[in-house]
Amino acid sequence: MIDENESSENCDIEEAADQTDDRFDTSVLLPSKTNSVTPLPDRQTTNAALDALLHASARPSPCNVFGLGPLVLSDIPISIKNNKDRGVILGIDEAGRGPVLGPMTYAAAFWNPDAVISIPAGFHDSKQLTPEKRAALFKEIKSSDCIGFVLRVLHASEISRNMLRRVPYNLNAMSHDAAIQMIWAVLDAGVKIETCYVDTVGVAESYKKNLERVFEGHDIEFIVEKKADAKYAPCSAASVVAKEARDLLIANWKWTETSNYQPRDGSNYGSGYPSDPKAAKWLDNNCNVDPPFGFPDFVRFSWGPAKAAMQEDNDSTNSSRRKPKNSGLVIKWEADEEEDGDESGRKQSSLHSFMVAKKEENPKKRGHLAELKTNKRLGIFNELGLSKVTAFVESV
Repeated sequence: MIDENESSENCDIEEAADQTDDRFDTSVLLPSKTNSVTPLPDRQTTNAALDALLHASARPSPCNVFGLGPLVLSDIPISIKNNKDRGVILGIDEAGRGPVLGPMTYAAAFWNPDAVISIPAGFHDSKQLTPEKRAALFKEIKSSDCIGFVLRVLHASEISRNMLRRVPYNLNAMSHDAAIQMIWAVLDAGVKIETCYVDTVGVAESYKKNLERVFEGHDIEFIVEKKADAKYAPCSAASVVAKEARDLLIANWKWTETSNYQPRDGSNYGSGYPSDPKAAKWLDNNCNVDPPFGFPDFVRFSWGPAKAAMQEDNDSTNSSRRKPKNSGLVIKWEADEEEDGDESGRKQSSLHSFMVAKKEENPKKRGHLAELKTNKRLGIFNELGLSKVTAFVESV
């Protein structure tokens, strides 16, 4: 249950909000194995965190290159604290799954069902609202003393890292995990969830069964449907938070490549969707301007249009394939010579050969001298002067 005494974590958050430069320290919003995100202590601090994250675009290190992106858990509304036996209704939705530029945002909104009379009217799928109406609803959510919310930001760099793994961690899996992280954040804050509405990603029934399995024992009713953001008010509110957060991040983007870095065409990238002519032109003009880095970290390197721009698959036999004017830098991997290698002029091993499992060779065909061959050794070990450990000596 919720502990209404100020925790040390909340004290740290309040101090971060009261820094002399009036900038909220967004590093406290990074979830990790050793740092679970706690609820912000009050609505003023909640809004300070949002301002730093969305308006100042203060991306906490090291989420640009490692780990998860920010997760904001608002203060817990007093109407929920005072009614601990009644579970909240909670909705989840996202914004920005499709763009090649910028982050994807996931959001959850929750409130006590008895406080429904205090919930702003007019919630609908945020994609169907006018920008003015959506901004007005977001302002009401931020100022409401009845609505709690969670925001999870998956920056383009996080999406790229995950999808370009040797075993890809795809966007659907990331989406499911983001929703699970937000639900856990609310539960860990001592808030009981009665019903959770989720706008589905993938097959709704499979998604629902997975959520029921993960949260078994918490007595949560999961309703997972297509277009849930147009049917259920908590999902609609979450949709507003996610969409407004992404739009603000895009509009206020701060480049981290160098202190004075500015891309070609500046911020004239439109919506960031591949179908947007402005986004397509921006992507083409900023492809591999500074080899070998390819793009600024605003770009999802794992997306098809980004790969095509970098000419990842430069098939010269296909004359119909569009050849970008700024193709990617070709990298050749140098294999270390064997320490006692032969001089038979054998063809150098390719990097790919180390990625593909080879058939087990018959020992009888190899000959007894094959066992005396030394294994290949990566050059970095020689450069650092590292040698194999042959024995351990206990220090006195």
